[in-house]
Amino acid sequence: MNSIPLLTLLFIFLGAFTAGALDAIVGGGGLIQLPVLMIGLKETPIASVLGTNKLSAIFGTSSAAITYAKRTKLDLRMALTMALWAGVGSAIGAGIATLIPVSIFKPIILFFLIIVGIYTVKNPNLGLKEIHRHSRSRLIALGSIIALVIGFYDGAIGPGTGSFLVFALVGLLGYEFLRASAIAKVVNVATNFAAIVVFGFNAHIIFVLGLCMAAFNVMGALVGSRLAIKGGSKLVRRFFLVVVTLLIVRLTWDVFQI
Repeated sequence: MNSIPLLTLLFIFLGAFTAGALDAIVGGGGLIQLPVLMIGLKETPIASVLGTNKLSAIFGTSSAAITYAKRTKLDLRMALTMALWAGVGSAIGAGIATLIPVSIFKPIILFFLIIVGIYTVKNPNLGLKEIHRHSRSRLIALGSIIALVIGFYDGAIGPGTGSFLVFALVGLLGYEFLRASAIAKVVNVATNFAAIVVFGFNAHIIFVLGLCMAAFNVMGALVGSRLAIKGGSKLVRRFFLVVVTLLIVRLTWDVFQI
């Protein structure tokens, strides 16, 4: 880390703080933190950049999950069940990612993101109140399937995992945005942990930098989670639409190379 210029470090730490705050509210912190790292560590192998990003992110996500658990009524059974299946899905996705080009997935993900954005805009009351459409056992079963699929996406591609989780919990399972975001944080901890194990085993983590970034990520996460709790589901919904828009722009660039 001594070889990284001071201004570059400040740029990376600011990115980690901002990413932590955004991720705590509705997910999508990787849209900020990963590009910042890629710019700041141009000469570093991409695997090390990804591993360092995950190490930093798990601390912020964990602190946000703890804050939500203390200050909201977290559906712990749903969160832990989904976390388990998301971890499995993430491991499978990471393995498949080496066999199938990511370019195949991106147009499909872009299509679904556009549908998600339009659906959310056209339903202004979506996620403002909790309305479960299924029995408890069916809810858990559907949550497990959703976690497995989104966990696979996180392992194979990654960006926007938290936002996909939030939308699935709101649009398919009937949670309000705030509670959905709380559950998503717990699930994200599991997917990040699975990735860290893989990257760490292959020596693809810059630990000193990652831990320094983690401190800023945690500070951002504490600010973001408290802001979300104070603003409630309406605020989370607004941030959700912003993140979905950013994801659509990012994937459109990747798919069409504008």
